[in-house]
Amino acid sequence: MQPSQVELCEDATALALTWPDCGIRQVDAVALRRASRAASEIRRQIEGIELTLPPDLHIAALEPIGNYALRLHFSDGHDRGIYPWSYLRQLAGQQPA
Repeated sequence: MQPSQVELCEDATALALTWPDCGIRQVDAVALRRASRAASEIRRQIEGIELTLPPDLHIAALEPIGNYALRLHFSDGHDRGIYPWSYLRQLAGQQPA
């Protein structure tokens, strides 16, 4: 399922997704950055390297990837993760509405 609306909110420190069946759900930038499935991030996790994020982390840009995902560009320079709609919905479900 694809959200009907996607927007940055709270000074770009959160992503708001409007789902047709359950309304607006937000995911904060830190949670999204930590959840990146980029190969470099998976390698870092496997090697047990701690991810240190700046306190002012925010989403710098959104890039649609076809009809199935977003690529998020973060203020720390990370821009390699692709977030399919199903994964964003899962992440949004883990945070309070």
